[in-house]
Amino acid sequence: MDDGLFDDAAVIRRVAREGLLLAGGGRATLLQVAHPGVAQGVYDHSNFAERPLDRLRTTMSYVYGVLFGTREEARTISRAVEAMHRKVTGPGYYANDPDLQVWVNATLYETAVVLYQKVFRPLSGAELDDCYRQYSVLATSIGCPEEAWPAGRATFERYWADMVGTLRVSPEGKAIGDALMWPRNLPLALRPGIPVNRFTTIGLLPAPIRAGYGYPWTPRQQRILDGSFRASAVVYPHLPLRLRAGLKDYYLNDLRQRFARRRNPLAADG
Repeated sequence: MDDGLFDDAAVIRRVAREGLLLAGGGRATLLQVAHPGVAQGVYDHSNFAERPLDRLRTTMSYVYGVLFGTREEARTISRAVEAMHRKVTGPGYYANDPDLQVWVNATLYETAVVLYQKVFRPLSGAELDDCYRQYSVLATSIGCPEEAWPAGRATFERYWADMVGTLRVSPEGKAIGDALMWPRNLPLALRPGIPVNRFTTIGLLPAPIRAGYGYPWTPRQQRILDGSFRASAVVYPHLPLRLRAGLKDYYLNDLRQRFARRRNPLAADG
């Protein structure tokens, strides 16, 4: 088996392997569709509100395939995602627009770093620099020009503040957000977790984006959320790595099984 794009000592692998990042999946998605261009593309071309687990599987397959797979696996999954994106076009948007690619990847990077540091420890400046630089691969692997990714963390932080402060959630984005926060088609076993996911997702959103969706949030709710992360910080880092990385191992194994069965690794199993 060939080497991957990163080794296990890379900061991005230490961060992205943690299953706790799933708690930020809703946050990253709502941040993405807060961009009207992303929202319109999703609204016109995706039925993930009806099949949220399929959307999750596609995203996790790509992220874990690129960051933890072999170089060949990373190339194959990247080509599949890029081909899917070529079909997502419409009036005023196209999924392979570098501006949209940068924003989507920015939400993945920023969410991962926020959650990791809440539960583990603050990353050093050097670690953050490395992690930021390494995260660019999730954009460039699907065709985003390297120069489109903000040149360094200081530039990124200005970009992030500007985007969060100026984005206006469109009606399509609001419809997608509501469908995600109040899903109708989850398996029965997962439904008890919906209120917890909704609470965590809304609480983790930057205040301007949360307001754009029209979701209320109180100081008391913030104290509860902060307390839950403090409790997680006491327990979660001491769990065996095998458990903490279980989500990554599951989706990477699932991807490899699909590689073995069919040419399109993102095709849904029928």
